[in-house]
Amino acid sequence: MSSRGKEGKEVMKDKLRVGTEYLRKTCAPETFAFTTTAELEGLEDIVGQERAVQAMSFGLDITRPGYNIFIVGSPGTGRTTYAKKAVQAKATRQPVPPDWCYVYNFSNPSQPKALVLPGGQGRVFCRDIEELEAALREDIPKAFDGEEYERHKARILQDFQKTRTALLEELTDLALQRGFALKTTASGFLTVPIIDGREVAQNEYASLKPEVQREIEERSQQLRVEAAEIMRRVTQAERELRARLKELDHSIGLSAVGHLIEELQHKYRDNAQVVAYLETYKNDVLQHLDEFKDKDGEEQLPLLAMRRQDVRRYKVNLLVDNSKTDGAPVVVEPNPTWYNLLGRVEYQNEMGSFTTDFTKIKAGAFHRANGGYLILNANDLLANPLAWQAVKRALKTREIRVESMADQYSALALSTLRPEPIPLTTKVVIIGNHFQYQLLYNYDEDFRKLFKVKVDFDDDMERTPETEMHIARFAAQRAKSEGLRHLHRDAVARVVEHSSRIISSQRRLSTCFNELAELLYEADVWAGLEGAKVVQRRHVNKAIAEKIYRSSRWQEYRERLLAEGKLLVSVQGAAVGQVNGLSVLSTGDYQFGVPARITANTFAGRGGIINIEREIQLSGSIHSKGVLTLAGYLGQRFAQKRPLALSASITFEQLYGGVEGDSASSAELFALLSSLADIPIDQGLAVTGSVNQKGEIQPVGGINEKTEGWFETCKILGMTGTQGVVIPRRNLDDLMLNDEVLEAVRAKRFLVYAIDRVEEGLEILTGVAAGSPDAKGEYGADTVFGRVQRKLNLFSEEQPPKGKDNE
Repeated sequence: MSSRGKEGKEVMKDKLRVGTEYLRKTCAPETFAFTTTAELEGLEDIVGQERAVQAMSFGLDITRPGYNIFIVGSPGTGRTTYAKKAVQAKATRQPVPPDWCYVYNFSNPSQPKALVLPGGQGRVFCRDIEELEAALREDIPKAFDGEEYERHKARILQDFQKTRTALLEELTDLALQRGFALKTTASGFLTVPIIDGREVAQNEYASLKPEVQREIEERSQQLRVEAAEIMRRVTQAERELRARLKELDHSIGLSAVGHLIEELQHKYRDNAQVVAYLETYKNDVLQHLDEFKDKDGEEQLPLLAMRRQDVRRYKVNLLVDNSKTDGAPVVVEPNPTWYNLLGRVEYQNEMGSFTTDFTKIKAGAFHRANGGYLILNANDLLANPLAWQAVKRALKTREIRVESMADQYSALALSTLRPEPIPLTTKVVIIGNHFQYQLLYNYDEDFRKLFKVKVDFDDDMERTPETEMHIARFAAQRAKSEGLRHLHRDAVARVVEHSSRIISSQRRLSTCFNELAELLYEADVWAGLEGAKVVQRRHVNKAIAEKIYRSSRWQEYRERLLAEGKLLVSVQGAAVGQVNGLSVLSTGDYQFGVPARITANTFAGRGGIINIEREIQLSGSIHSKGVLTLAGYLGQRFAQKRPLALSASITFEQLYGGVEGDSASSAELFALLSSLADIPIDQGLAVTGSVNQKGEIQPVGGINEKTEGWFETCKILGMTGTQGVVIPRRNLDDLMLNDEVLEAVRAKRFLVYAIDRVEEGLEILTGVAAGSPDAKGEYGADTVFGRVQRKLNLFSEEQPPKGKDNE
């Protein structure tokens, strides 16, 4: 190549070389009008989430059914904190919802009744009922111990005794008239025959003549018929006695109960449910006055246990108490199980058996949030069996039904309480990620009907002086609220730069404020260990470096393999059909770039391009697509006049795991073209970037990690001053490289090239012009494409016609 040609190539390489001003967007501390964050007001509002804020506002304002809210976003973007704050702000402007109580259902004890009272009155109602029961247990015994009650009762009993005595005397006289004497036994009356004024014994009766016995039997039968009528009248008198005593008890009881119940009915006259309940309460007390009259309390244990269950029916189970609630309730349920959401009926061991009653009904999150807001985490919700079904059922039916989860699976219908359902007016807010949202939206037909408001949190925001100031105010707020050291403006500038590095963009800042908060905590620790009063830039750098060190064991392990020569990577010289590709490995909390030797072999045949990873099923679908794209590129450029006759194999050397993504497709193409043209590639350069069928270089992810990973590789294997990376030009605004790489580029010990097309990459990697077609579509003989064309023509000429044997 002539000196003029070499100079032209150098001019081209210089043109594609990237200066340090494009490798990281710095934040100048002097742009901040403060010295430390102590001078700033804390950041109270969420920033960079305008879409989410507008959607949340709409979701909270609309009250139609089905407009529940699903918040989607990445962890650490402030979803939960903002949700609580936004919901709480809305809730404080809303009225306090009503209280809910469960009371005994006197007509159907297995189905407790639900009572609703204005917010804060449930506790008052409970106290009123407790005082009512206490008053009844004091006043009723007094009423029945009075002289008037005893006098009326004695008169009733006296009347009964007179009637009974008269009837028994009538029966005695009738028996004597029939020739019998009456004897009283434990089982009733016994008739004894009388002959000649003397009672006949049993042995004497057997010796009587048969006709006498028959005559006595006939008279006895007639007496039994007449006695039965008299005893019926005695029984009727006993029934009348009990009725009169019951009427007396009712009258006396009503005099003790009536005015107390009426006072409460008047107090709650605006609540028809409570008035009706008090009426049934009164009737039940009057039917069970004996339970209130008993004062000795000397009962056997089983009877006492039964009594305890009986008297509970006069209690009130205050299920939801909003007496201390300011506005609408906001409930965050950290463990959304079936029972924690819908409530439960608890059981108690009494005398060896498990019993329950309406006072054992416990509220769930839906009860506590009724009339307000319920905030749930999608991870917790979907991890608990039947919890998602519980949420859907409550929202679909708009009622809270307390049921046992066992009823959903058990083949037996167990006897238990069935509390009356409570109407539901809760707005549910679920916090999840995009995958969970798509999963529910696509596979649960009820989801889109019940959660019509999507609040989508961004992972980043535009980087402007205003948003950079938001980072500073965020640091000020954390310092004040959590007792951290304030940051010097130099440290704030470094935090801003790190925020851009998190999302790999010079134009954007991360909205993952949780990660920034962790950086503040750790920088505060390092400043404290140094005894500094203010966090400086060096403390932030220390925190970043130490966090990387804690997670970079696998990176150091790979670097040791490189240094020992066990991972075959060349950083000097040149080789045909061999290029250094770049990829990113992740250990979960840490990502780092690693080099990968990519080789290509080409030979005559019609097998096309063989992706070895694909053949052994180590290639992901996107990587396989990238390799197939290469055939499209070669066909478009070199097979316009004759078919493409080519067999080639491409592989990642020393790859023992899967490979995914198309970011190495440009490197694979460069290796393939190098092999076809028989032109070596500079091994001091590494390549990343995807390529399309038109030869355009497309942007890729992990550009910072890849660049820094190749720099570390060159450091380990020996820097020459000519090493560097070739990246897509469209990735330039994603570069936020570390200080060491910037210094190396500034000192021209490391180079960064940015390309738009395959031709540019070829000229950088090979030092040979890629070539342009002339009017006949032919390439210059000394160009890369010209040599490729000659090799492909040669392969084509050596191939037998399709369908013929190669003899």
